Amino acid sequence: MTHVSARRGALYVSVAATAWGTGGAAGSLLFDTGGLGPVGVSLWRYLLGATFLLLLSRGLLSRGPLPRGTTIAWNGRTVLVGAGMAVYQTAYFAAIAHSGVAVATVVTMGATPIFTALGSRFLLRERLGRLALCALAAALAGLLLLTGEAALQARSSAGLAFALVSAAGYAGVTLLSRQGRDDDPRAVAVGGFVVGAVCLAPFALAEGVVPEVSWSSVALLVYLGAVPTALAYGLFFRALTALRATTVSIISLGEAVGAALLGVLLFGERLTPLAWSGCVLLLAAVAVLAARAETA
Repeated sequence: MTHVSARRGALYVSVAATAWGTGGAAGSLLFDTGGLGPVGVSLWRYLLGATFLLLLSRGLLSRGPLPRGTTIAWNGRTVLVGAGMAVYQTAYFAAIAHSGVAVATVVTMGATPIFTALGSRFLLRERLGRLALCALAAALAGLLLLTGEAALQARSSAGLAFALVSAAGYAGVTLLSRQGRDDDPRAVAVGGFVVGAVCLAPFALAEGVVPEVSWSSVALLVYLGAVPTALAYGLFFRALTALRATTVSIISLGEAVGAALLGVLLFGERLTPLAWSGCVLLLAAVAVLAARAETA
């Protein structure tokens, strides 16, 4: 496996966060054009993501084709990563159903780097430097400005609980992947997708798993599997071989800005001046941490 520098790892996770920011919009469009529910979309996302990574013989994640027999890393860590992916994806959609997108976003994305920082410190013995602490504080403040106004208007303890479960699952996946940073990241991603799909399959079958076939639904499914899933998660796991878990989780918060901007451009949503200020603050925190990843 080719060594990745800290700066390149920061670039990888920044690209992954940008791609993730488009995943919500693609999934939302699939609800309408494909007739799928949240769990069905998640199942197709993981299945197609695994397929695209399996078909990938050369690309950003390695210097050549994977050796025979190492395409999927079947071990206990991979099973836990896949289960964690299924948990946080399902819990996030459940939080949206109970409390709306704003609460789900601000609680899940806000709690994830906090959980990750605690786990990283006590489980992985990784220290959080001053720059990372300042970046975390600034990023959380930006996230609150971006989505906090709508979140404060909602009242749902169930939604809050599901969002915290989602954050814990996401943090667990990040910590487990960082712990296994010597594993092939593409193999871990494929294994995680397969395990996640198996966990989601019973719920997806009950909800409805066959999409309404049309050019738009097929295109959206292909995009969702290729970009916010195969590409984004592949880069995310690759970045964890070079960067601390907390650094990766903070840079990933840039996803919230991308999602908000897509909401404005595609769905006619409007951002308040405070929300725009939050975007700027969040992007500034992410940019500084990414640029100084070597010492973060």
